[in-house]
Amino acid sequence: MEPSTEQPGARSGPSAAHRETGAQVAGLAAFLAASAMVAWLGTLATVNNVNGWYVSADKAPWTPPNWVFGPVWTALYIAMAIAAWLVWRRGTGITGRPLKLYWAQLALNLAWTPLFFGLYPVLGSLALWLALAVIVALAIALAFTVMNFGPVSPAAGILLLPYLSWVIFAGTLNIWAAINN
Repeated sequence: MEPSTEQPGARSGPSAAHRETGAQVAGLAAFLAASAMVAWLGTLATVNNVNGWYVSADKAPWTPPNWVFGPVWTALYIAMAIAAWLVWRRGTGITGRPLKLYWAQLALNLAWTPLFFGLYPVLGSLALWLALAVIVALAIALAFTVMNFGPVSPAAGILLLPYLSWVIFAGTLNIWAAINN
């Protein structure tokens, strides 16, 4: 009979590594789901208006074609989720400072689309100015998120840089729309 290789007090069932892998996959799935929910809710505000008032709106000369926005936002939402997951898995907790900033910027992201697209038919240019205030707040919150993610996970901070760049770019489109509509 061979001696047992099991340590005294060891638990039977899934190994700690397997449980850890399951938790990591679940965590990533949760961050991806949160991003997907924000994207989906934003689409609800956009879908009727992008082919409505926005078609005839005065847009900045550097505005990309509408088909560009979907793929870009999809990539950015995925990168955001992965960045948050990288920070979360370092043990910061879901409510630690870096992730509090993440949730704040995600809420601002969610608020911008209904303001810009959804409320313009009701409030006119006031909606565009309110959206501009939100996108400026989003850019600031996002910059703080990048600065707080970087020390925890440099890759997470880097993953958010294209998003920050896009938000600043979108802000320029918002400024033009607010001034010219």
